[in-house]
Amino acid sequence: MNIAVIGAGSWGTALAHYFRRTDHAVSLWAFEAELPGLISRTGENPWFLPGFPLPPGIRCTARLAEALEGAEVVFLVVPAQHLRSVLRELAVVSAGPPAVVSCAKGVERGTLHRMSEVIAEELGGRAAAHACLSGPTFAREVAAGMPTAAVFASDDEPFARRLQQALSGPEFRFYRTADLVGVEMAGALKNIYAIASGMVRGLGYGANPWAALLTRGVHEMTRLCLAMGGQRETLSGLAGLGDLILTCSSDLSRNYQVGVRVGEGKTLAQATEGMRMVAEGVPTTEAALALARRHGVDLPIAEGVARILFEGLAPRKVVEALMTRSLKEEARL
Repeated sequence: MNIAVIGAGSWGTALAHYFRRTDHAVSLWAFEAELPGLISRTGENPWFLPGFPLPPGIRCTARLAEALEGAEVVFLVVPAQHLRSVLRELAVVSAGPPAVVSCAKGVERGTLHRMSEVIAEELGGRAAAHACLSGPTFAREVAAGMPTAAVFASDDEPFARRLQQALSGPEFRFYRTADLVGVEMAGALKNIYAIASGMVRGLGYGANPWAALLTRGVHEMTRLCLAMGGQRETLSGLAGLGDLILTCSSDLSRNYQVGVRVGEGKTLAQATEGMRMVAEGVPTTEAALALARRHGVDLPIAEGVARILFEGLAPRKVVEALMTRSLKEEARL
């Protein structure tokens, strides 16, 4: 395939690594005008993925039109809150209807739209096909060639199958599903619980509350996804439980890092200071709660995270409030 990766953050760079190592033609677009020059001089992405030399042949540019030249598939690897602006530029400079894969894990603030809905609004019939990619995929491990798996979600089954067959290999196994809603929402929501998981560590708590948090987090994610039309099976799959476990258990997760710092007593501004990459769970928390209100769904953990992040409530107070909620049957959704 001839692939354009739009976004040279850690995940976009890691995907470019993998695609080029598996003999695909790859162009990599960077928002930062000076980054392509740095990559050319150093042979790696020193800002977002240092220590991983890029395979030869990746064409890196800050010109979107140049990155799109000849591309069969466009991977959109930009933060959720910036996807719309990138799509508007893409619609202007694209030579033809692109087949696009969204990789952002978030919900757009204000509109409360999933990434596929943003793409539909901005590209409409100009998108030849659309899918989203999600799963437990830390950029550094993908760039290092460690084995992993992820899932393509699309209501265009032939397109999802084509991606799966063309891109799977010994390092990276891709699955496919038609549950676009479930995959997109699971990928967005898990970041909220990654923040909460980091808070558990920052507070000095042990394994018991961490395991309880993940279990109840899956319950909340499932409740909202089902209300929006997603499938229960997706939440126990790679985009759901798989990605949740990953981001809730490692310092490689930006959302987890933010949670740790807040749990240790920092404000949200202090916790995110100096972070070059975006912690998607912060804006997603507000958007998810707005969606929950729209669908009549209760998300007590997410509400607690919001009160800590945006109202400055002490994390221990939120834990106390969660532990003293009215007693319920466990399995009820």
